[in-house]
This record gives sequence, C-alpha cells and structure tokens, in this order.
Amino acid sequence: MKKVTAALLAGAAALAFTASAQAEPDGEAIYNQACMACHMTGAAGAPIRGDEAAWAPRLEKGMDTLYANSIDGFQAMPPRGGHMNLSDEEVKASVDYLLEPVL
Repeated sequence: MKKVTAALLAGAAALAFTASAQAEPDGEAIYNQACMACHMTGAAGAPIRGDEAAWAPRLEKGMDTLYANSIDGFQAMPPRGGHMNLSDEEVKASVDYLLEPVL
C-alpha cells in the first residue's frame, strides 16, 4: 500500500510540474530551439531580433497578426517555425521574446 501511495504522489507531483510548465512557456528557450536559426541570421528574409526598422511595419499590423502568422506560417516561414509540436501559447511566448528588444 505504501508503494502505491508513493507512486500516486510521484505521479501527482509530475502532473503538477507539467501543468505549471505548460502554464508559463519559456519564450527564450523556444526561440533558441525553433526560431533563432532564421531570426538571428535573416535567412529567407526573416526579420532579425532587435532590428527595429525590419519589425516596424510588421508591428503596425498588430500582435494578433504577428501571432497568427507565426502559428499559421507566412511567406517562407512554415507554421510554428516548422515545429508542429509547439502549442499556440508556446509560439506566442517565442514571439513575445523575439520582439522584446523592439517593443
């Protein structure tokens, strides 16, 4: 019985950790994994992180448009930066991180 209780407690702790991890995605980590290759080099015309001139016309369209383009794909950028396993919230967190220097 003690083993079952310990297993249940361990499972509950793991579930709680997963839930908290999902509640607050790490935009920087996601950017480093999924976005940096293009948004650090400008590959395929991707605007570079911190380039105010490149981001200005995009920001004029609003954050909802930037989020939608990141989730659905836009021009040469595939949906979710090619990482289809990312949730909408994770994509939005990476966009927020990407735009931090120009907001």
